[in-house]
Amino acid sequence: MKKTNLHYYIITALFTAFITIFSQVTIPLPPVPITGQTLAIGIAATILGRKYGTLSVLLYLIIGAVGVPVFAGMSGGISKLVGPTGGYLVGFLPTAYIIGLFVEKTKLCFTNAFIANIIGMVITLAFGTAWLKIAASLSWSAAIAGGVTPFLLVGILKAAIAAYISVLVRKRLLNTRYFLA
Repeated sequence: MKKTNLHYYIITALFTAFITIFSQVTIPLPPVPITGQTLAIGIAATILGRKYGTLSVLLYLIIGAVGVPVFAGMSGGISKLVGPTGGYLVGFLPTAYIIGLFVEKTKLCFTNAFIANIIGMVITLAFGTAWLKIAASLSWSAAIAGGVTPFLLVGILKAAIAAYISVLVRKRLLNTRYFLA
C-alpha cells in the first residue's frame, strides 16, 4: 500500500489525541502536577520519529493555545503557555524532536528508546524549571525543588514504560507495511 501525506497526517492527529487523553491523567502537586503528558509524548516521538512526533506535539500545543481544553486538568489557552508550567509545555517540542531523532539514528531496541526518553525527560525538565524560576519568581533551588526533584523517579519510570511500549508497538506496526518506515 502506498503511503500518502494524508496517511501520515492522520497518524499524527491520532497521536495528538493520544497526548490529549494522557494529559488528563494528573497527580496534583504544587507548583507543577505530575501528568501523563510526558509519557504520551515519549511514546509518540519514539513511535513516530522526529518529524511526525514533533508535529503531533506542535498540533497539541496549538490546539491548547487557542483555548481547547487539552492541557492537564482540562485546561487550555495561551495563559498556560506563559504561566508557571508553560516551560514544560514549550519544552515538549524539542523533547519530541530529540527523542525521535535519537530513535531514528540508533537501532530500535528498549535500551536506545529508554536512553532517548531519559534525554527527553531532561530536556523537558530543563525548559520547565528555567521558565518556572522566571514565571514564579523563584530562586534556582526553589525551582529545582518544585520543578525537578518530584519528577525524577516518576520520569525514569515513564521513560521505561514509554520505551517498552513504543518498541513493541513500532516493531509490530513496521511489520504491517502500513506504517512509517
